[in-house]
Amino acid sequence: MHLRYTFRVYPTAPQRAALAQVFGCVRTVFNDAVAARRKAHAEGLPYPPTAVLDKRLITEAKRTAERSWLAEVSTVPLQQALRDCHAAYRNFFDSLSGKRAGARVGPPRFKRRSHRQAARFTRNGFSLRDNGRLYVAKVGELRLAWSRALPSEPSSVTVIKTATGKYFASFVVAVDEDAGRLEPLADPEAETGIDLGIKDFAVLRGGRVIENPRFFRKLERKLKKAQRALSRKQKGSANRAKARAKVARVHEQVSNRRDDFLHKQVKTIVAENQSIYVEDLNVQGLARGRGAKSIHDAALGRFLTLLESKAARAGRTFARVDRFFPSTRLCSSCGSLTGPRGMEGLSVREWACGCGAVHDRDGNAEINIRREGQRLVREHMVAAGQAETVNARGQDIRPGVPGGSGNPREGKKQEPNRTRLASASR
Repeated sequence: MHLRYTFRVYPTAPQRAALAQVFGCVRTVFNDAVAARRKAHAEGLPYPPTAVLDKRLITEAKRTAERSWLAEVSTVPLQQALRDCHAAYRNFFDSLSGKRAGARVGPPRFKRRSHRQAARFTRNGFSLRDNGRLYVAKVGELRLAWSRALPSEPSSVTVIKTATGKYFASFVVAVDEDAGRLEPLADPEAETGIDLGIKDFAVLRGGRVIENPRFFRKLERKLKKAQRALSRKQKGSANRAKARAKVARVHEQVSNRRDDFLHKQVKTIVAENQSIYVEDLNVQGLARGRGAKSIHDAALGRFLTLLESKAARAGRTFARVDRFFPSTRLCSSCGSLTGPRGMEGLSVREWACGCGAVHDRDGNAEINIRREGQRLVREHMVAAGQAETVNARGQDIRPGVPGGSGNPREGKKQEPNRTRLASASR
């Protein structure tokens, strides 16, 4: 398993100039590769392979007057730029043909100088010195702020310059599969469902609520003010560059606060629960409707991705419940579908069922998600031959039992491809 470790870099003025030259050369080679493949497509010719582009855009280009400055930097990041372009096109074609899962991706676009800059070096282009500094070919020894030691020798490093002018070094290291595994929790009740939302970020077992921090909303006025100031600056001027950096700093502040919040919540949930059950939300679909800005601000999709990854590394059981499972409408007491539904039911926070039970909207959804997740895990274990066909209470774990071990969707066939399990038994 490979992980990334990122550290802040503090280059000197000559090193910043050398890195700027590296970033410019990497950007030029990448853009030349995109232009060459676009030209081949327009002329109806096959796409030139990476080896041909390597010779044409790097080796031969260094001998020309227009691209002679490519010889002033290391060849390693230039070759990696071509491989990045090739990978981007491969992902684009795989997305078109359906080989690549997930959302549709577009073809690679030209890189811009004002955006994030990056250059990747393999083992031939960098080394870690005994004095704790990072040596980069034709740049020098960079001073790093080491917050922790690397678990193994890195296979590559990516030097990054953000839009705000900060520098980082991102190392790729190989770690053992069991390196982050936690001890199993002895408490059988150490499991939770998670009902995600906008009013409250998440509701966990026992009514525990994680409040929605709304980081973008809190800095939205500051961002608008900075964007208005940017729009008044003359293009190409120094003042416009300063105003652009100020806008980028606001975005960076929002992103850093959100990432810190998500990582802390994920770490706490994984440490306190042996089994975690969530709803497989269609975040992209939700973000196209009313409240799209709040959906993006909450970063629900990133939270689920981090939670699934961390649970797998820690050896916890993780299950996604089908997005069509009626967790809000289902009464957790009697199993009837009497809860609020549709857009008109979003404002209903509490509701009473015909059986006499009064439910909190999010707390009831958490119970249903947890029960459905338990049922899915048991079915998975039975299919794998790891469990009996009845649970600990002697109930049949086949669909149809409303007490948490059946599918309450009134005969609708379960779609197994919508449910993903990550458990310690993998």
